[in-house]
Amino acid sequence: MSESENRKKPTVMVSGGFDPVHAGHIRMIREASRYGDVIVIANSDAWLYRKKGFVFMEFEKRVEILNAIKGVVLVDSVDDTDDTVCEAIERHKPTFFANGGDRGRENTPEQKVCKKVGTDLLWSVGGDAKVDSSSDLVKKFYEMPPVRGGAKVSGR
Repeated sequence: MSESENRKKPTVMVSGGFDPVHAGHIRMIREASRYGDVIVIANSDAWLYRKKGFVFMEFEKRVEILNAIKGVVLVDSVDDTDDTVCEAIERHKPTFFANGGDRGRENTPEQKVCKKVGTDLLWSVGGDAKVDSSSDLVKKFYEMPPVRGGAKVSGR
């Protein structure tokens, strides 16, 4: 085995509720994969309920979708009873912890544990602006009028 084959590929951890998964999540994960193998930490249903007051898509279904994204090598759970993913960072010790455009130094409580375990932080992965909001998508869904009869599909 060559020296380059012996070297372990860097790992990049991303985290979130992913409820539901949307284009912004895909962009963040795909961009994170440019830095190494992606480990996705999906927050628990209990965390979603604490944060949003509901769970739109249960954990197992979110995991199935996230596992299908190119570049993802692992989707894992976390003990997020403290409302962070610090436990997963300590357990996996990724090379990088990637944050999307809606996260910054003032709202990323995982910074201390990253420093402790030697994980570098990446900011604005997937872009500076938040492309979609899972909560907004769910709200739009519930506000949609019911479809009567057959739905028409645009001819794209």
